[in-house]
Amino acid sequence: MSELERSPDTRDGATGSKPRVAVVFGGRSSEHAVSCVTAGSVLRALDRDKYDVVPIGITTDGRWVLERDEPERLVIQAGRLPEVDEKGTAVVLANDDERGLVCLDPAAGPTALGRIDVVFPVLHGPFGEDGTLQGLLEMAGVRYVGAGVLASAVAMDKHYAKLILQANGFPVAPYTVITRRAWETDRAACQEAVDSLGYPVFVKPARGGSSIGITKVRQRADLPEAVEEARRYDPKVVVEAAVLNAREIECGVLESLDGGRPEASVVAEICYDTEYEFYDFQAKYLDDETHVDLRLPADLEPSVAQEVQDMAIRAFEALSVEGLARVDFFLREDGTLLLNEINTMPGFTPYSMFPRMWAASGLDYPSLVDRLVQLALRRPLGLR
Repeated sequence: MSELERSPDTRDGATGSKPRVAVVFGGRSSEHAVSCVTAGSVLRALDRDKYDVVPIGITTDGRWVLERDEPERLVIQAGRLPEVDEKGTAVVLANDDERGLVCLDPAAGPTALGRIDVVFPVLHGPFGEDGTLQGLLEMAGVRYVGAGVLASAVAMDKHYAKLILQANGFPVAPYTVITRRAWETDRAACQEAVDSLGYPVFVKPARGGSSIGITKVRQRADLPEAVEEARRYDPKVVVEAAVLNAREIECGVLESLDGGRPEASVVAEICYDTEYEFYDFQAKYLDDETHVDLRLPADLEPSVAQEVQDMAIRAFEALSVEGLARVDFFLREDGTLLLNEINTMPGFTPYSMFPRMWAASGLDYPSLVDRLVQLALRRPLGLR
């Protein structure tokens, strides 16, 4: 039996001791392993003198389990991707006045683990980053790190994110959407819509991340295979016109502790070997850094860097994001910017782009993690 199970009363944030932070990770999406890697980094960074930390894993079939507090297990080793331990003791979030966790041990029966003050959800992709978990926590009255239900759902869905961004005057690359019904009943019309964009195009799951399921299509004949690959992860597919010879620019945004205007990080640029068609999963997570160059800060004219930062903050506010976001841009050869997407729970290891941009801005990784927890603790419950 763990210390957490032996003495829930003395470790309960509601009794005046350290705030209890539940780090929730894993999940049902194709980004399960990426979430586990992120969780390992967050678990290492949380100050155990300041917080009581509870690791909670969600298995690939959606079960919540009490995980081992062993961050070293949650790393990519020799190409092996980590995953949640399915043998962990099942837990549920109690929807009662205690707002706590209940451990469902078949041998000992239900055991209350005490009140949870903040959930740090480091889930990527559907069923975690898309507003589903956020809705559960809102209903349970539990504070959490990051964007709320609407912002999470919209930012996760590339289709609706583009619609809202366009409505707020942000330039985006030309695109079309292929729904399940359209693909199954009028494939010719889908093909014509993509043809109108010109080739090459990028075919993406509408609600995916980490570049999983994305294909660069250079000719018409290859489109059906690319759409079917994207549909393995999401029945709705977004097809975007390639922005040729563009530079890939990123900027991090953080909510202000004093409730003022959000803050933007130093601007970065991602460059990668020509052997990659784009910044794919292999380049992001499996290959060494000799293949990918994060230029930090990006070599930009000061006016362009300022424009990126201003646009990033405005996009953050347009989608009503809370906590954090990474905003991605294309810088075209003519000097104009296109907003690519907003990620409300970006890759979050110390080597990921978002933390590195903030480290270059003067906020190191442990301080960044602490700031996000503090923002969540200050957030009011209910409608905001």
